[in-house]
This record gives sequence, C-alpha cells and structure tokens, in this order.
Amino acid sequence: MRCAGKTLALVLALSGPAAANDQVTIAALGDSLTQGYGLVPEQGFVPQLQDWLTARGHRVSLINAGVSGDTTAGGLARIGWTLTADVDALIVALGGNDLLRGLPPEASRANLDGILQAAATAGVPVLLVGMEAPGNYGPEFKAAFDAMYPELATQYGALHAKSFLGPLTDAALVDPRAALASYMQADGIHPNAAGVARIVGALGPVVEQLIAAVPQS
Repeated sequence: MRCAGKTLALVLALSGPAAANDQVTIAALGDSLTQGYGLVPEQGFVPQLQDWLTARGHRVSLINAGVSGDTTAGGLARIGWTLTADVDALIVALGGNDLLRGLPPEASRANLDGILQAAATAGVPVLLVGMEAPGNYGPEFKAAFDAMYPELATQYGALHAKSFLGPLTDAALVDPRAALASYMQADGIHPNAAGVARIVGALGPVVEQLIAAVPQS
C-alpha cells in the first residue's frame, strides 16, 4: 500500500504542475504605446513585459499586436485575426488616439464593447487597460470617456487597469519636469525605455492575474 501511495502521489505531482506550467500565449492589442514607438525592439512594452514575466517564472509568450496610430475602431477591425486559436488571453490598451482625434466617447465605447464581445465569444480572458481624458474636452466628455473602461470591464468580467500611462502621471505629480526628462521621449507623448519599465512594473501584477484566469487545458 505504501508503494501504491507513492505511485499515486507521483501521478498527481506530474499531472497537476504540468497543467499549471503550460505556456500561455497573450496577445497585446494596442497602439503605438503597445507597439513600442521610438524604441529599439527589446525596449518596447511587449518585450519588457515578456522579460518581467519570465523572470518571475511564468511560461508565457506575448504577441505584439500594437499598431502605431491605431484607434479603438482599428482594434475592432483586426480583433478577428488577432484572436487566433493559439491565443489564451488578451490585453487591450486602446483609446489614446481616439482622444487625440477628439472622437466621441460613445463611439470608442462601442468599439471596445465589440472587442470584448469577440474575446468573450472566443472564451479568452481580457485585461482592459484604460486611458484618462484630459480636461480640455470638457467635464462631460472626460466623465464618459474615463468611465467606459471600468464599466465595460465589469460588464464582461474582465480585469481592469486604470491607466496605461498612470505610473508616469503619478511621477509627474511629484516633479513634472524630472518625470518628463526621466520617463518620456522627446515628443512628450511616448515613454522611453525607463518609462516603459515603470509601466511594466505597475501592470505586471495585473497581467499575472490575467495568466491565472486562463482556463487550464
């Protein structure tokens, strides 16, 4: 019986961790912030996040589905071929270019809704990363834009991170000039390598929750 017990324990040990250690493939659907605009490839958001997760022991493969200049409409247009059969989870980080163009929040919301619906249909868990509208569009625009991310995340049971650039905004509150010099490229819009590292450090733990939400095969 003792031998049989050891055999059973060995079978359980091999079957449990093997499933838990299956590689997870995550597609990061976004714009230039995801794509890594202005940076050498290894300094971009996706490679730095890949390295961060690997260093923490996760067997994960990230797909860079960021397209510079893309809006939520562009993300919706390509979600069908982004969600290939091998994609286990999805990071959605879109909306910055909608803001730059002053697009109506209701249009952005409808596009994000379509993306989340596609992921739900595919059975793929999602991390929805928000953006925050500036005040110059008016309080009603800002309220509608900022609210769509947490509301849609709740509606679809998705994980939610308040703001992609939030970690840099927090630094700017302390010393705006130092934050701009330390974490932003010369255009003042895109983070440099150090800025991306700060973003990854903030979003990484939420991505770990996303990995945990992937159904075990």
